[in-house]
Order: sequence, then C-alpha cells, then structure tokens
Amino acid sequence: MAKDKKSTNESQEKDLNHSEDAVNSEQNNNEESENFEKIIEELNNQVLYAKAETENIRKRSYEEADKTRKYAVESFSQEILTVKDSLEASLSQDNIDFNILKDGVELTLKQLNAVFTKFNINEIDPINEKFDPNEHQAISMIDSKDQEPNTVLDVLQKGYKLNDRVIRPAMVVVSKK
Repeated sequence: MAKDKKSTNESQEKDLNHSEDAVNSEQNNNEESENFEKIIEELNNQVLYAKAETENIRKRSYEEADKTRKYAVESFSQEILTVKDSLEASLSQDNIDFNILKDGVELTLKQLNAVFTKFNINEIDPINEKFDPNEHQAISMIDSKDQEPNTVLDVLQKGYKLNDRVIRPAMVVVSKK
C-alpha cells in the first residue's frame, strides 16, 4: 500500500508537473504570439510609412518637373527681352539717320548673337559644304560644272541647332551634274 501511495503521489506529481509545463508552455506561446503580433504591427507601420513617403516623393518630383517645364525658358526669355528692348528703342526715334539706324540694328544683332551663344544656339550656314539631309533642306538643284554633285551652292535661310540638335534645317540650293 505504501508503494501504491508512493506511486500515486509520483503520478500526481507528474500530472502536476505536466500541468505546470502545459501552463508555462501556453504562457510562453501567448507571450511569443504577442511579441510576433507586435513585430508584425511594427513592420506593417513601417511599410505604410514607406508607402506614404514614396508617394510624397513622387508628388514632389512631379511638381518640380512641372515647374521646370514651365520655367525652363525663363532665363532665355529675360535675355531675349533686352534684344526686343533695343529694337523698340531704335523704332521709337522719329527723325533718325539711316546710318545711326543701321548701327543700332548691328548692335542689336550682336546682342542677339551673344544670347544665342550663351544658350548654345548655333547657326547652320553650310555654303560649299556637302549636302547633309539631317541639317539641310534642299529647295532646288542647279547644274554646276565648278562644284561636285550634292554640294551646297547657296543658303536661302540659315538653319539652327540647339545643343547639337537641329531646331531648323538650313534651306539650301544644291549642285547637280
């Protein structure tokens, strides 16, 4: 009987230990679960913050690009206004000598050329050069014994490049055999 009592006590102790282990295990699982939920919530907040920040950056970039497009020619416009002012000043004079007017127009042309240089606008004046369809527009062809075929004989209207991009081709007369 003492053996049975001892065995029962041991069995009860084991059951009690099992119960305590189960309770401890359940508490540990609950704590781990709570920790994981906190981590998930924290990561979720970080993702939402990153999304919001990305959206704000996208909006700011769009606004900056829009402003850049709108005001890209602002400095060019300010420079070209001085040329316009010079032309208007020359026309506002009533009794002006032709030579004075000519000198004023030449100075205004120098101003305009300075603006073109500042903004990298270059003339295409291809007289006696080989015809290039990327930079020239042939208006007519003329027989020529002096020049090789496809040589520019005359420039009717100069062309222009902006930073090596043709913004207006030169209108030219080209030689043919």
